[in-house]
Amino acid sequence: MKLSDYDMSASRGFLSHFEIVDIDLPDIFAPVVEAAENLSGLMTTGRVRHWLEQLPTLDLTDWAANAPEEQVRVAMVRYSFLVQAYVWGESDAPTTLPANLARPMVALADRLDQAPLLPYSGYVLDNWARLDRDQKIDLDNVYMVQNFYGGADENWFVLIHVAIEAAAAPILDLACRLVDAVQAEDTTRTTALLEEMHGHWDTVNAIFDRMPDRCDPYIYYQRVRPYIHGWANNPALPDGLIYEGVEKYESKGQAFRGQTGSQSSIVPSMDALFQVQHGNDPLRSFLDELHAYRPVRHRRFIEDLREHSKLREFAIASGDAALRNAFNAAVEQVARFRTRHLEYAASYINKQAVTGKGNDTEVGTGGTPFMKYLKKHRDENRAQTI
Repeated sequence: MKLSDYDMSASRGFLSHFEIVDIDLPDIFAPVVEAAENLSGLMTTGRVRHWLEQLPTLDLTDWAANAPEEQVRVAMVRYSFLVQAYVWGESDAPTTLPANLARPMVALADRLDQAPLLPYSGYVLDNWARLDRDQKIDLDNVYMVQNFYGGADENWFVLIHVAIEAAAAPILDLACRLVDAVQAEDTTRTTALLEEMHGHWDTVNAIFDRMPDRCDPYIYYQRVRPYIHGWANNPALPDGLIYEGVEKYESKGQAFRGQTGSQSSIVPSMDALFQVQHGNDPLRSFLDELHAYRPVRHRRFIEDLREHSKLREFAIASGDAALRNAFNAAVEQVARFRTRHLEYAASYINKQAVTGKGNDTEVGTGGTPFMKYLKKHRDENRAQTI
């Protein structure tokens, strides 16, 4: 396995190989880009739908099918934020997404084989840029390009994820090299690679620990979270959302999962590498469903890693104490990451007051109960030690 086969690299991992500010869209997108760049202003008026309904209805079917992927992904970022703002930017959710948003959104999503709403890839992976191009992707050198209301808390929430994705890039490269080392039955190399991975996980976990620095739980819950929900299992949209003018949906409400960090491919990749098995529960079913929301090549990376990794079996069969210890330490690092996620889910969501429909403290933005099963999956992760 090679990261380059999956549009990935050892410096960016799952992050886009481009920076969104470098990708220009054709002139027909000018009103859309202008609205997206001024989305905070439109939302502050309290009648964001009035402004978004004035956008032209672009027929992107042919363009999306033939345009460079980078342009399609940037257009997906812009439109998906507008779609979310239209649905959640006023007090009551609409039952219908107008054709001027629905039809372009579906055309872009079809090209990328993703759902037609804001995905993690549009929220995080493709939505960043560096301030200094000569320096690395790090918290002191990146900014969020497209946002909703903006502000430090919203930006920091996304940029923590961007920095984690960048810091995890060497881990994903090591995962590929571990597959090769195990196939070669090289105990010494496998041990060394796992020990190297442990150090990179220290970096990832240290970044994750910084979430509270500039993202307050109350502000997150009130001014960040409401706009990233989907329309599946959401009491505000019990019949889903109708995509006006999209023939294949036959004027029927569609129930798509909302943007969630669970769409990140880092932890599923580690589950695949370490051969972690999760028992049947609602969160596992939800995560299996979310797999289709990831970019196509990232799905394939996880699937190929799951197919080819025999790391745990090799660590057991080798009988080598150093390899076993290195394996267990690496597994524990992922469990630590999951523990921190569980803690944040409690403080940023579960402990916050319910403020209205669609912002339920017991349900994640993807639309599933989470507290009980996050702990269960953490424990199942930890149970893989040998």
